[in-house]
Amino acid sequence: MTSSARRIAIIGGGITGMSAAFYLRKYFREQELSPQITIVEQSGSLGGKVHTLHKDGFVIEKGPDSYLARKTAMTELAQEVGLGDDLVTTNPNAKKTYILHDGQLHPMPSGLVLGIPTELRPFMESDLISMDGKIRALEDFLLPAKMDGKDESLGDFIERRLGKEVLENVTEPLLAGIYAGDTRKLSLQATFPQFGTVEREYGSLIKGMNTGRKPVETHTGTKKSTFYTFKNGLQSLTDRLEQQLATDVAFKLSTGAESIRYENGLYTIALSDGTTLEAEHVVVTVPAFAAAPLLQGHVDTAALDQINYVSVANVVMAFDRKDIETEYDGSGFLVPRKEGRTITACTWTSTKWLHTSPDDRVLMRFYVGRDGQEQIVDESDEQITAKVLHDMRELMGIQATPLFTEITRLRRSMPQYPVGHLDDISALRSELSTERPGMLLLGAGYDGVGLPDCIRTARDAAQLEAQRTVSLRVLK
Repeated sequence: MTSSARRIAIIGGGITGMSAAFYLRKYFREQELSPQITIVEQSGSLGGKVHTLHKDGFVIEKGPDSYLARKTAMTELAQEVGLGDDLVTTNPNAKKTYILHDGQLHPMPSGLVLGIPTELRPFMESDLISMDGKIRALEDFLLPAKMDGKDESLGDFIERRLGKEVLENVTEPLLAGIYAGDTRKLSLQATFPQFGTVEREYGSLIKGMNTGRKPVETHTGTKKSTFYTFKNGLQSLTDRLEQQLATDVAFKLSTGAESIRYENGLYTIALSDGTTLEAEHVVVTVPAFAAAPLLQGHVDTAALDQINYVSVANVVMAFDRKDIETEYDGSGFLVPRKEGRTITACTWTSTKWLHTSPDDRVLMRFYVGRDGQEQIVDESDEQITAKVLHDMRELMGIQATPLFTEITRLRRSMPQYPVGHLDDISALRSELSTERPGMLLLGAGYDGVGLPDCIRTARDAAQLEAQRTVSLRVLK
């Protein structure tokens, strides 16, 4: 092995691991280093939870269905691998989102930014909040700002600024839905740190969010869209990554990492097939509950033990358009906890994404399971389907029988960032960089649950690791 050759082992072949491989190869080569990269993946395929099913003319996402346009790392990666022209935006005629309140669907008032009202007239006219709740929300203009910058729960923050009613009826289903979590357990700094920044800068959450809101431009610069996906599904990206990586990256599939030993700058990874893998760099991208046993004995893993993972399921149903009497004018609806329903949200997929369904068909996606309500994920397909159909018929008036139903269980898939999460993970990584140089901890459990977050942190870490490696060579 030449002095410029570096062996890199990546544990976990989801979007984070694949992105890390892509960018480590790129940045190491730019530094005239020769990376020998191996991805170790316990399942039989790469891509993690990204999984697109093509069935009867439908494009069905069994995992995540899109990503936030304002988080550009995924768009940039798509362009780097030649998929920029495959990006599609949401239907511009399906901008409305509804929230269930007292058993009825109500449109979210215009001017909501991440669930925060920034236009007072639509908010005051909305039936989602009582007059007392609206008056309480307006106290945000008068309440003193919390200036110490200490972390608190997202739910406590929203209630402190806008009141309990706004929290439970609007922001909880919208913001907690992203994490399938409980706002009173989720860290503000790790989920929506901009809220705390706005409070300190403007003294009012409503005023600050109104001042800071800007439209998001698509990759063409001509249309506006909050979300992107690909015309053939999100798996287009992971498939393209796998294709490009396969030229010089080794894949060890259906193989788990069981332990990591470190000695004299060299890592030895014991694998489930009885073999070992040696490397100068190790990138751990698996969930916290799988990463903790690998890091024990190297660093204090208490921070990883504090991260709970919630189980959820997606239920996709297809219908004949002639059997659906309603023409939907929005992207879907959200269901607050207090409504006591099985489904937590519904996306009118074929309305939101026009490419996902034949013209004479309708596609819908229902979400079930969240923190404290995970038991449904373990029920049978028949039980889940029956409960979803019950809610659908009562809330939407649809009596039709689905052409087919696809259920995807995503067990322990949604990380819950506890209060103090960022400081805890920062301390862990600081210890890791000192005690175990060349070992990185990346993934949705640490820096953001969205696909762009996973890609961005993998890209940034890869660039820093390449620079660090070059610096060490110069010192030697």
